[in-house]
Amino acid sequence: MKIVAVVPTRKGSQRVKNKNIRKFADTSLIELKLKVLRKVKGIDEIIVNTDCEKTIELAKKMGLKYHKRDAYYASSNVTNDEHWRHLAEVTDCDVLMIAQTTSPLVKVSTYETAIKEFLNSKNDSLNSVSLEKKFLWLDGKPINYDISKTPKSQDLPDIVSLNFAITIIKRDTLLETKNVVGKNPKFITLDKIESVDIDDEIDFMVAECLYQKLGFEYLIENGEWRIEN
Repeated sequence: MKIVAVVPTRKGSQRVKNKNIRKFADTSLIELKLKVLRKVKGIDEIIVNTDCEKTIELAKKMGLKYHKRDAYYASSNVTNDEHWRHLAEVTDCDVLMIAQTTSPLVKVSTYETAIKEFLNSKNDSLNSVSLEKKFLWLDGKPINYDISKTPKSQDLPDIVSLNFAITIIKRDTLLETKNVVGKNPKFITLDKIESVDIDDEIDFMVAECLYQKLGFEYLIENGEWRIEN
């Protein structure tokens, strides 16, 4: 099966202005993601899907393919299901691996493990998740514990949340469902570092500080987090 890594970006970022192309330590989010993906075994092709001319120029410079996204699919009006289906419609492949620039700390080895697990399974999608060991409430009531017998946080149920750092899905499934979670998904849990997701300026600062601490080698050499004295 042909596996294509699609890196979707747009120039109209609202919460973090120019997040994909602005300085991120010694690089940028888009450049870092593309450098990491080029190291990943099991990917047949990398395509940048964007409306940003600077990102297109970077893709050309790195010898990678790109798809110039139509204005509507780069706007704030497009819904997630429309956006995801569009990625499938314009990408020639059997399997898409959607790699978000906003998850900058995913390691090469993790991508490779995810690809192998997907190919060796009968699932139609593989999605990365984060473990949420938190005391969750909805409408004034706890939803994952009994308030009369409050447990330790580590004893809370293993509730997970989609973090969208890694999405691997059959193209036909995405076209049919218009969702990155298939009918028979497989979830892989990322640690706190790889789960870092940039939604706002504080997230950007935290991710940048972690990257400066860890370095590029951590991402490409299966590094482990160590606290130095």
